[in-house]
Amino acid sequence: MLPNDIKTYHKQFEYEPVVENAGKLKKFSKFLVIGMGGSHLAADLINAWHPEIDVVIWSDYGLPKLTDKDLKDRLVILSSYSGNTEEVIDAFAAAKAKKLSMAALAAHGKLITLAEKNKLPYVKLPEGHLQPRMATPLELKATLALMGEKALLAETKLLVHQLHPVQEEHRAKELARKLYGNVPVIYASDRNRAVAYNWKIKFNETGKVPAFYNVLPELNHNEMTGFDAKAKATAISRNFHFVILKDGDDDRRIMKRMNVLEKLYRDRGFKTEVVLLQGKTRAAKIFNALNLADWTAYHTAKMYGTEPEQVPMVEEFKKLIAR
Repeated sequence: MLPNDIKTYHKQFEYEPVVENAGKLKKFSKFLVIGMGGSHLAADLINAWHPEIDVVIWSDYGLPKLTDKDLKDRLVILSSYSGNTEEVIDAFAAAKAKKLSMAALAAHGKLITLAEKNKLPYVKLPEGHLQPRMATPLELKATLALMGEKALLAETKLLVHQLHPVQEEHRAKELARKLYGNVPVIYASDRNRAVAYNWKIKFNETGKVPAFYNVLPELNHNEMTGFDAKAKATAISRNFHFVILKDGDDDRRIMKRMNVLEKLYRDRGFKTEVVLLQGKTRAAKIFNALNLADWTAYHTAKMYGTEPEQVPMVEEFKKLIAR
């Protein structure tokens, strides 16, 4: 059940990934992570948490348009929670054709079979009922293990005691109540882009509502002018509800921009909420924010009377394109 998954979210950081065929895992300092949907969220968060790690993320068929030298200098990490993601399997074939160094992570499926057959290093994630978006801590730890980031793996263990999911539910219920009847638009600093994007997809997949996101300072140069609430355009703008994710460690100039943006939107009659990222470490802030997003999206679904866990439209889409 999804509520129990949210309550025990922090316990996923107890997981100890085991790299199979570890003797085949070469040391790299540059990485290409290929995954779709919830299966690239871990890599997004590694970029946000430690941007000095050189990680290119690819969510499409084939391989990104990097030079052959750049591709060969990277460990290609194929990530698919189900193990059957069409785009990831296609990328495997493309990477194999170029004889690139590869590793994989999945809970089961074709990707595990391919890794075993080709004697690739891989991590088999614990099998269970989790949706990919809810297994981000497991995938984060598996990705770090394949990257050889032992120090960061050790740091993630601290999150078991730094996160308090049950305490976040009340705050999330109140936020979901405020957002009810409106389309959430999530704003954050560019350094917290992955966090804002996670919020957006939680509302989409769990809450079953449209949601959007953007980052500062870029949106100050374009998007905000679409909400200047003038004349006939006012009517199409009123159903948006803005959520600004504020991080006390952001650049002070970004903080000022957030404050001014909040004032401009409120002055124009737009509903705007501010959510402070909480935690003593960068990792704690990130994952506390994601846990709050899970709870908020869950209570959003309950308010609209929709099923919060499954993604039937995604499954319907997969069946239709398989014909």
